[in-house]
Amino acid sequence: MADRTSSSVTIRSGKAEIMAVIADLESYPAWASGIREFTVQETGADGRAERARLTFDGGPFGDTVGLAYEWVGDDHVRWDLVEKGSVVSGLHGSYTLKPAGDGTEVTYELAVDVRVPMIGMVKRKGEKRIIDSALKGLKRHVEG
Repeated sequence: MADRTSSSVTIRSGKAEIMAVIADLESYPAWASGIREFTVQETGADGRAERARLTFDGGPFGDTVGLAYEWVGDDHVRWDLVEKGSVVSGLHGSYTLKPAGDGTEVTYELAVDVRVPMIGMVKRKGEKRIIDSALKGLKRHVEG
């Protein structure tokens, strides 16, 4: 899973407020298109998810996968696949937050592997669509 896709957006809010929205996994279906359900299975001492199950509809297919999370304050979160789905066989993602003027630059990085053969360019285009949709939804949710 060496190839990763990333994109960034600036949100007019502080890191803590944005990371609080990102950390509220179970609310994703309200603002992140394609997410049907997020269930937190284990939390850490800080109350943030360490393990969760995600159910999504990704256009031509949907799946349910298990994810493990690592949080670095309000600066960074990364997640990795720990339970494969029927379609998704590998997944790594992260959000990185950095101050930017009167707001925060949010960078989302994603790499997804699926069980069906897929040309790299098509895979990256799909990742880009997921990332851009998530960043737009996050920005709209935080700023709205």
